[in-house]
Amino acid sequence: MNTNRALVVTALLLGVFMAAMEFTVVSTAMPTVIGELGGIQLYSWVFTAYMLASTVTVPIYGKIADLLGRKPVMLFGLALFLIGSMASGQARSMPQLIAFRGIQGLGAGAMQPIAMTIIGDIFDVEERAKMQGLFGAVWGFAGLLGPLLGGIIVKHISWRWIFYINVPFGVASAAVLAVALHENVEKRLHTLDWGGVALFTIACVALLLGAHGHALAVVGLPIALGGFALFFVVERRSAEPILPVELFARRVMAISSIAGTLVGATMMATVTYIPLFVQGVLGRTPTEAGATLTPLVIGWPLASALGSRLALRFGYRALVCTGLGTVAVASVLLAWTFDRGAGLAVPRLVMGLMGAGMGLANVALLLAIQTSVEWEQRGVATASTMFFRIMGGAIAIGILGAFLSAHLAGVPSVPADAANELLGPEHGRSLPPETFRALATALETSIHTIFRLIAVIGILAFAASLFFPSMGPQRARRA
Repeated sequence: MNTNRALVVTALLLGVFMAAMEFTVVSTAMPTVIGELGGIQLYSWVFTAYMLASTVTVPIYGKIADLLGRKPVMLFGLALFLIGSMASGQARSMPQLIAFRGIQGLGAGAMQPIAMTIIGDIFDVEERAKMQGLFGAVWGFAGLLGPLLGGIIVKHISWRWIFYINVPFGVASAAVLAVALHENVEKRLHTLDWGGVALFTIACVALLLGAHGHALAVVGLPIALGGFALFFVVERRSAEPILPVELFARRVMAISSIAGTLVGATMMATVTYIPLFVQGVLGRTPTEAGATLTPLVIGWPLASALGSRLALRFGYRALVCTGLGTVAVASVLLAWTFDRGAGLAVPRLVMGLMGAGMGLANVALLLAIQTSVEWEQRGVATASTMFFRIMGGAIAIGILGAFLSAHLAGVPSVPADAANELLGPEHGRSLPPETFRALATALETSIHTIFRLIAVIGILAFAASLFFPSMGPQRARRA
């Protein structure tokens, strides 16, 4: 049977819609979650657990998809994501929520990279560019709906429903995909590089845990360094490595990986800490905090749709440099203009610029990488672009979260749970005036420092883009 491309695209769009909703809704709701469950010191772990699980598994899923086909991997990821969503909605403490978000992340590691790999399989270069615009538009619509819906759910129902809402979209996506996608996978004996999988997992987990500083860094970073060293030795000797070393000898892959790591750190950290500043420092509502992210999901699909056409005309390098340059400008603008008196206009402008920059750069990077490899490496190549972007975000959030926790813990005469009350529905009005002022000032100061660090990372991402090779569709395989 032949693949029904229209139905497959529909199924994948449903999955993208669900992922985009989760992207904006959780960030919007987290300050309210902390107000109910407590544990502001664990704030970054809710995001880190998700990204940790999804980051580690992305290239593994990509390799399995190259060996066994895309369909079973995608269906497995959808199922695991839905299980994690339902469990997250049942969480009764921050540690439980963190654990269940980890399960969500294990599923998410398969969803987006395999979806884009399938698009690379069933469409040629010109059609892929058009599909990028369509997927970007759906991502934008879902992202627009996310903050609004998230605010309504948190205010009128319960934050738990931000997780339950994933279920109908996930079930529909899996059902349609199971019927419509048919693959002709070469039937031969495959041997998954289990030694490489184990070393890669240990090294990544150790690195991401070590990014949280303190005792975790002392233990985690040496383990990560040794784990990655052994991993590269094993990969060079493996018949079917999960991350082929020779793939990253290509300039397009090497620069894409470096730039992806840095821009992922810039974007993920910005999306994580702007809502915290808006609610914790400015005292705004979850709906208003979510609305500050809305321009990101407007600018991204619009720029992606435009970029998919411009890439075929002007080549990939121009879009990568322009996009990452725009992200750098946005991060600098955030660092030096967003304060208590700036209102919400500044973060909205920043998010719009960042979305436009990400849309231009991401579409060019993905098209360049998919065009530069054959079918048997397309899964792992596509997954690698997302792996490095997510890894960068997870590391940045971990390091910055450790900095925030240490800074707040160092405020004298402030109870450990006072920050939770600051993010609650009363915004700390029940706190003694001197405690409120000290805590609000500490939170504002620490997040301002975080914004400045984000700006430095954004500038480095742009600098990396300047080394991207000049190439278009006709030259991609040689780059």
